[in-house]
Amino acid sequence: MKKRPFLYLLLIFLPGISSLFSCDEIIEPSLAKQQVQMEAPVDQYQSTSYTINFWWDAVDHSLSYHLQVVSPTFAAPGGLVLDTVVKTYKFSYTLTPGNYQWRVMAENGSSQTGWSTPRSFTVVAGSIKQQSVQLTSPSNNLLTNQSPYTFQWGSLYGATAYQFEIDTNNFANESNIVSNQTIPGQQISFAFPKDQIYQWRVRAQNDTAQALWSPVYTVTYDHTPPGQVTLVAPVSGTTLSLPIALSWNAVATAVKYKLYVYQSDGTTLYNSSFPMVLTGTSYSFNLGSSGNTVYWMVTALDAAGNESPASTKNSFVLQ
Repeated sequence: MKKRPFLYLLLIFLPGISSLFSCDEIIEPSLAKQQVQMEAPVDQYQSTSYTINFWWDAVDHSLSYHLQVVSPTFAAPGGLVLDTVVKTYKFSYTLTPGNYQWRVMAENGSSQTGWSTPRSFTVVAGSIKQQSVQLTSPSNNLLTNQSPYTFQWGSLYGATAYQFEIDTNNFANESNIVSNQTIPGQQISFAFPKDQIYQWRVRAQNDTAQALWSPVYTVTYDHTPPGQVTLVAPVSGTTLSLPIALSWNAVATAVKYKLYVYQSDGTTLYNSSFPMVLTGTSYSFNLGSSGNTVYWMVTALDAAGNESPASTKNSFVLQ
């Protein structure tokens, strides 16, 4: 059979190979010629709510958005009020009464759009009765093993104190909630009494009025570690040739495993790659020289970051 030149074969197969990859996977598209379309607040908008919901249209191939707010205008700024990068095309922020302008720029790893044309808006002063506090930390539906945890929220113009409540029954019985405290600042440290799902909210107040309650956020506290890992193979003390398949049993509630591999003294980690976090229940070990003794053990990690007690520490000898 006649041999085909390499270039001939390359021209035949290259289109098929390239079709396996999208353009985005090869070259990141430039955003330089695109524009961000702003939606809300519209130009010259007047808000009686101190919390402004910024919204713009998503830009194809963007990875984040740079949002800026100044007072009173970008042409004659008195102060930079907000300068943040967000992953979505919506963002809420609580402001004091005054005149403002806002603008947005879309970004990816190698390019960005120009700034959108600034839009003006005004936050109108009024009673705090129609306002609500913006919760900042923990984020809604957070799972944590930290206790105590610092709860934080934004300030509200006209407020002199903040009422913090936390419960496990969604505030169904106000006389029997987990915690109810009033403080002058915007953060409080709270120790979770036990593993459970908690709801929390905050309400601003002053000497004459109370604001609306904030939205209710949920936080789950879990500090119970997974069960102990059982090593499956290889049997401790055996002599084996590389590569060596290390395996262990799956543990309920575990989402990851931490593999510890040690040198011949049994206490010095084999190299800087260990401990290694893995999602599966096996690992192919392919390091070392003949005659070396290697020790290893595994722990389990759950979604909250709790680490189980270590498995037994087994060993093997490299053939």
